[in-house]
Amino acid sequence: MSSLYKDLKQECYEANMQLNALNLVVYTFGNVSAVDRKNGVFAIKPSGVPYEDLKPEDIVIVDFDNNVIEGNLRPSSDTKTHAYLYKHWPNIGGVAHTHATYSVAWAQSQLDIPIFGTTHADHLTADIPCAPPMADHLIEGNYEHNTGIQILDCFKEKNLSYEEVEMILIGNHGPFAWGKNAAKAVYNSKVLEVVAEMAYLTLQINPNAPRLKDSLIKKHYNRKHGKDSYYGQ
Repeated sequence: MSSLYKDLKQECYEANMQLNALNLVVYTFGNVSAVDRKNGVFAIKPSGVPYEDLKPEDIVIVDFDNNVIEGNLRPSSDTKTHAYLYKHWPNIGGVAHTHATYSVAWAQSQLDIPIFGTTHADHLTADIPCAPPMADHLIEGNYEHNTGIQILDCFKEKNLSYEEVEMILIGNHGPFAWGKNAAKAVYNSKVLEVVAEMAYLTLQINPNAPRLKDSLIKKHYNRKHGKDSYYGQ
């Protein structure tokens, strides 16, 4: 394995294996990437390789223009989406895409996930956004690249910060999440799935369940992320 990208490949490999261990993927559907900003490249899972067969040396290194820099296998079919996000959002270090059941169910319903409880508020203060399904002319064009545009357009339209809201649903498709590194992208993917399941169950019990009060949203978010945060050691 190339010494230049050995650590980056290992980081990406471990994150992909964690995605599988957390039951966030079905067969080979799903991927995580890890970025190396200094060298302008990122590592991503090769397309269609079963997790039980995946090895660190199989991880593909790609630049932000989707050129393969190192690797003998084809990178994930979602590579262009990852590249677009890295190119336009300079403060993210990892991106994950899954086909987790509840996250996908909300995406297929084309609905934002309302902020019902403190588990949600511990991680973000907004509803989890669902981008509208892609327009036909974009589907027929550079689809994966256009998925990246779809994500940025949704954030612009809803006036959201990618550093505060580290997850999105793509209408009729599924979730993407990101973070300061690949491990955080996986963490956010799991949080999204758990919150999606909780919200679904909440609406089964009470279809008129109210949103969480603003005071509780602020309290729970700030105790973890505010300037006077006190959660953890």
